[in-house]
Amino acid sequence: MLRTLVIAAHPDEPEIYAGGTSALLAGAGHAVKFLTLTNGDAGHHEMERAPLARRRAEEAWRAADALGVTTYEIFDDVHDGFLEPTVEMRVRVLREIRGWRPDLVIALHADGGGHPDNRAAGTLAGQAVEFSTTRNVECGKPALDRQPVCLLMTDYVSRPVHRDDVVVDVAPVLEAKLDACLAHASQFLEYSPFQRGLLGKVPDPADVAACRTFVSEHWAEHIGPETFQLAPYGRRPAESELLDLLPFATVRAVLRETTG
Repeated sequence: MLRTLVIAAHPDEPEIYAGGTSALLAGAGHAVKFLTLTNGDAGHHEMERAPLARRRAEEAWRAADALGVTTYEIFDDVHDGFLEPTVEMRVRVLREIRGWRPDLVIALHADGGGHPDNRAAGTLAGQAVEFSTTRNVECGKPALDRQPVCLLMTDYVSRPVHRDDVVVDVAPVLEAKLDACLAHASQFLEYSPFQRGLLGKVPDPADVAACRTFVSEHWAEHIGPETFQLAPYGRRPAESELLDLLPFATVRAVLRETTG
């Protein structure tokens, strides 16, 4: 059984950017964990922080069930909009990586524009992986024997800096991905439509088919094939190893076999 860790900034990002890949891995009997470094408590136009954080945690677990994800961990004491790439947070992320002992880490880009939390989450993931095998950097968990293979997922603004090294056809699990997104009703049926001026077009939440169509239409760039870039950190795999981790993927990059 392989182990995958998806690291993002807010609940709902692992689902929309890597949910299909996660569902394929889970369906093949592998363990997948989602980790978000904030509680997402800023993401609404009406709800206050505390009730929103509780709601988003509940939504996250429903999304995990839809995808078959093993566990969903949220740093519930870190407010949305306040994530910083501090040493304290680096050690905290390092503890999560060593505790899960992943073969594969999927994270956000550290560069590009957009939400500062997303960029900070990408920076923290890269920094933590760099120390994952360093015995004398202590975090309460034993060092890994080798670094995981690391991929970057593209969020809503990182496409200009993203490279499609690995492409995953998520069509076989598209319904599960859409249902995971819809589990985050506070985002896909409320806050994001509010931001985009689409509240008047949101279907009845009880009409699942219509809601799936709504998400497919308005988040089309993230509903089709999921693409990943080989991260500049972590173990550099040969193509054969990458296909062992993601046998349903198409590898477009020329990978060199090195050790990390």
